[in-house]
Amino acid sequence: MSRTIVDLHILQTVPPSNINRDDTGAPKTALYGGVRRARVSSQAWKRATRMAFDDMLDAGELGIRTKRVAELLAERIRRIDGSIEERDAWTLAAETVRTATGSKIEVPKRKADAAKKRGEDAPAPESAYLMFLSARQLDALAGLAVEGRADITTFLKDNKKRAKELADTRHSVDIALFGRMVADGADVNVDAAAQVAHAISVHPVENESDYYTAVDDENPDDETGAGMIGVVEFNSATLYRYAALDVDLLRRNLGEGLREDEPVTEPLRRAVEAFVRGFVESLPTGKRNTFGHNTLPEAVIVKLRSTRPVSFVSAFEEPVEMGRGHVREASERLAQYIGEIETAYGIAGDTKTWVLRIGPNTAKLGALGTELPLAQLVSAVGAAAIEQAAAPA
Repeated sequence: MSRTIVDLHILQTVPPSNINRDDTGAPKTALYGGVRRARVSSQAWKRATRMAFDDMLDAGELGIRTKRVAELLAERIRRIDGSIEERDAWTLAAETVRTATGSKIEVPKRKADAAKKRGEDAPAPESAYLMFLSARQLDALAGLAVEGRADITTFLKDNKKRAKELADTRHSVDIALFGRMVADGADVNVDAAAQVAHAISVHPVENESDYYTAVDDENPDDETGAGMIGVVEFNSATLYRYAALDVDLLRRNLGEGLREDEPVTEPLRRAVEAFVRGFVESLPTGKRNTFGHNTLPEAVIVKLRSTRPVSFVSAFEEPVEMGRGHVREASERLAQYIGEIETAYGIAGDTKTWVLRIGPNTAKLGALGTELPLAQLVSAVGAAAIEQAAAPA
């Protein structure tokens, strides 16, 4: 069966930085090819991509991930009916979310005890874990809660199926891309259409330490010591980044057509283009003020396939040689490996390829496909993906 898969392959150099820390505060690393590599977790880059959507998509096409879902829904309930008191809205919201998702919504004991000690009323109930709902789902659930406000328990008992349907339709772009897991309600889970690999350096890396001091501006002349000292770990790396997008699953997750005034494929095109651009341009922000690691990729290769996703990370199983920069050798390795593996497996013929590259060090990659600046590349990928996904099987 023919599929529509978008693969993204990126080479990006980051200077001394600590963009994704482990539990000790050190930059994350991984062993690959028998040597230690710099690593940025898939979770870190997925969040960075999701945050980039704020500048690309309307808020109505995005979701909100929070434990404070009852407060969020209660705000919408009170927008519909301002006569409902805040605490009553919390109750309506908690019961509605509990019915729709199967999750527990209650006041955390720690917060309840703290409020009691202060002589205050209990705070709003919360989910036991992060809840991911689209703006449209929250609006629909708020309307349902207001409809049943007279006797919400009985109303939701009679309308349980309807509540679940409202929580499991009209998914936002980010939910459709990155999925949703509800531990207590598997029937409203969403399979992620996007896969994001842990980014790893194409070469060996050793973490370094920066010993720093801060001077007290008000120190008298006879007190010359530092007001503060500390150590922060960092590394620098040329990273290979990879992600794959199942456009067919994304279409199923989104549903076709959200507005009567636009083609039914328009939401899918917007989602594909937002993911491509967001993944390319985004960057995790760990220790950003300390290191100012604001780089963009040196090379982007996008493949539109009809079979299965293919990562090219094996091009760097043998680490790139140290000592003379990494981008040139990484680009040459990547260009050679792509040609060899696609020829060996016979997958080059039905694959469209677009390339964005910077400078002479990436010259070998130019022959892989159509070279375009980012805006044109994103539009070309979006159009081609929609055309392929809509073609008869």
